[in-house]
Amino acid sequence: MRFFFYGTLCHPSLLARVLGRTAPTRPATLRDHAVFWAEGGAFPLIQPVPGAKAQGLILDDATAEDAARLDFYEGGFRYDTVERLVDTAEGPVTARVYLPQPGRWQPGAAWSLADWAARYGAAAVATAADFMALMGQVPAEAVAARYGPMLTRGASRIRAAAPQPANLRWPGGAAEVAVDRVRTPYAHFFAVEEWRLGWRQFDGTMGAPQDRAVFVMADAVTVLPYDPVRDRVLMIEQFRVGALARGDQAAWQLEAIAGRIDPGETPEEAAKREALEEAGLMLGPLLPVAGYYPSPGAVSEYLYSYVALTDLPDGVAGIFGAAEEAEDIRGHLISFDRMMDLAASGELTNGPMLLTALWLQRERPRLRAEAAAGP
Repeated sequence: MRFFFYGTLCHPSLLARVLGRTAPTRPATLRDHAVFWAEGGAFPLIQPVPGAKAQGLILDDATAEDAARLDFYEGGFRYDTVERLVDTAEGPVTARVYLPQPGRWQPGAAWSLADWAARYGAAAVATAADFMALMGQVPAEAVAARYGPMLTRGASRIRAAAPQPANLRWPGGAAEVAVDRVRTPYAHFFAVEEWRLGWRQFDGTMGAPQDRAVFVMADAVTVLPYDPVRDRVLMIEQFRVGALARGDQAAWQLEAIAGRIDPGETPEEAAKREALEEAGLMLGPLLPVAGYYPSPGAVSEYLYSYVALTDLPDGVAGIFGAAEEAEDIRGHLISFDRMMDLAASGELTNGPMLLTALWLQRERPRLRAEAAAGP
């Protein structure tokens, strides 16, 4: 069997993850076709365009296992294989090409593999391992339906792999944890995983395998807009089902602006996007508060918290939120002193908001002095 790839599978690392092996490829073109970004997606599609040439790669001598793995990876997104005549340096050959089912995706801008690789490549490669691990366990369509959250988790994994300080704590490493198995009994927007694993004990021995459950969430940001001239902040309020599930009838929480970091975004880009969506604000300079795990005993979420120096005149607070995400968000424009009173009274019960308020309490004199001194 022979396959022609024109999009993300032209990325060698991704193809190797999908196939489970490194396979040689060679350049090829498909006449009268062009490749476009799928509208609203992080992947391409190919369309008939008279006179155009779609550049790609040929995989020769694909095995039945290769074909099954490729069908699982592509089929869930409703891409079907058809045979097409493809041009190579050695002459035309017949190859299988994955084409989108009619009407499933709409073409956007012209596709660029280099742009995709720079923005999504590392996350896509990390995600492909998770995707292919479900082959034979979960239908391809069900896995593809969760690809967005899975890609977000892949991007989180890339950030987590960055070097971290370990001057006091145990530095860890792949050899320090032995994973027997990982199961995913629930997977939707979030996921629950059941791990069977052991880890290095402080006496140097490897501990016996233990069962642990993990609530899997993506990396996220929080940002508190602060006006150092007017000495006021903008907090938001929204309903939180986690508080209700605990039995708290006061499930409306006072928070900093927050949201997950989408694939291809930096934490700073996510903070600015969320401020527009949740409060209609264009943020000023972002000041890092901390990066941290809110509850690492059972939750994978990692937060990047910021204070943003922002002009906050009267009237900027309102009701915002993305209707398609059922968001109902109210802004509160309050003084710094009022915020600290809320923290002291127990009305602020949101961890990132409390952490940010205490950071701002420490840094506020410096920020106000710098604002008074001018640019």
